[in-house]
Amino acid sequence: MTLKQAYNYGVYFLSCNGIDEAEFKSLCTVCHLAGIKNSEFRMHTDDDIIMKKFADLLWRLKNGEPLQYVIGKWDFYESEFYVGRGVLIPRPETEELCAAAVEYIKSLGQCTVYDLCAGSGCIGISIAKACPNAVVYLIEKSSDAFFWLMKNCQGVRNAKALCADIKNTNDLIKADVIVANPPYIESEAIKSLQSEVRFEPAMALDGGKDGLDFYRIINDNWSGMLNKKGRIFLEIGESQGAEIKQLLTGFDDIQVIKDMYGNDRIVTAVKKD
Repeated sequence: MTLKQAYNYGVYFLSCNGIDEAEFKSLCTVCHLAGIKNSEFRMHTDDDIIMKKFADLLWRLKNGEPLQYVIGKWDFYESEFYVGRGVLIPRPETEELCAAAVEYIKSLGQCTVYDLCAGSGCIGISIAKACPNAVVYLIEKSSDAFFWLMKNCQGVRNAKALCADIKNTNDLIKADVIVANPPYIESEAIKSLQSEVRFEPAMALDGGKDGLDFYRIINDNWSGMLNKKGRIFLEIGESQGAEIKQLLTGFDDIQVIKDMYGNDRIVTAVKKD
């Protein structure tokens, strides 16, 4: 079967089974198997594809598994990251957090950065690549996510993965910048998420009863882990800005930045003297 025939079949199969974005998902899947970029598809439409492998991936999509898990990687910021079961999938809005942190960190020169709840490492590794004078420590508790973190860290000399709980700051050096995309969904809201999101680890989504548990931990445990004038960059839920400003008692100059859609998305603040 050619790539074009496989693509057409994939669109038909996914559409018939009620899977959204059938054309995009079919295109990504055939191009993944062919080892080409999506933009190169039209130049390879007559290439052959192994239908059995394609069918296996289509069935995973039919069963609700996220496209990113099915193809095993996803683009984020300026790189590609391996992802799979047990790790949060990188999202476009998080690129805005990464860009804001990179812009600031570049102005510092040599510095130390912590990426808390690092997951796949997409934030911290992107920062490490963009800011070669920074040493970035990526902290992740989940052993499943840590597998992907270690895989993505390979070859990035200034990215250091640590398997640890962010509640424990023992034996860690102080940093100039802390970035984090912590779990921030209210526990009761997890069950109402779309089916694809529920494939992702609950540990990476569940922020406690009010969604703010991890911001309290960052305020209580990590304000003291910053050097003088140290700064935090945190991703937040779209309606959490005002509440998080109130609970960040260890910080001054607290700013809430909206994302491309006009929703609260980033909080940045400076450690109190």
